[in-house]
Amino acid sequence: MKIKHNAVVSFHYRLCDATTQEELENSHAGNPSVYLHGRRAITPALEAVMTEKDTGDIFSVTLLPEESFGIREEGRHQRVPIKHLMGKVKPKVGMAVSIQTDGGVRQGVVIKIGKFNVDLDTNHPLAGKTVIFDIEIVDVREATQEEIDHGHAHGIGGHQH
Repeated sequence: MKIKHNAVVSFHYRLCDATTQEELENSHAGNPSVYLHGRRAITPALEAVMTEKDTGDIFSVTLLPEESFGIREEGRHQRVPIKHLMGKVKPKVGMAVSIQTDGGVRQGVVIKIGKFNVDLDTNHPLAGKTVIFDIEIVDVREATQEEIDHGHAHGIGGHQH
């Protein structure tokens, strides 16, 4: 089955910095990533490249910052209570962390640590980087009506209720 709107897609990926060739992430050691196609669950540029691909397809795509994790914006700093960091981590300068906000989970990088608060750079940690995704499509299937109604994939690698 080819990838189309409302298909549930399982894929493995390797993400590299296009400038340094440094591997940034790799899903191959665990479960594949799963998403509902056409619902903006992944970056639109990556989703567009994946449209019409099929199970077993292997390909690479290079995405500019504006197509992937955004352009780095100077001055995007925010002071956050340490207790709002997800995962109950002990923050260190340079560490990527997640925080729960009214708008959902956001990522940031710790730039300063105080007794009760941390200052974060709220740009995505990969903002400003041109990246290469090496993709392997593991499975493509029709979404269930429940997945369509909820707007996301369910099951291993997808959202669990």
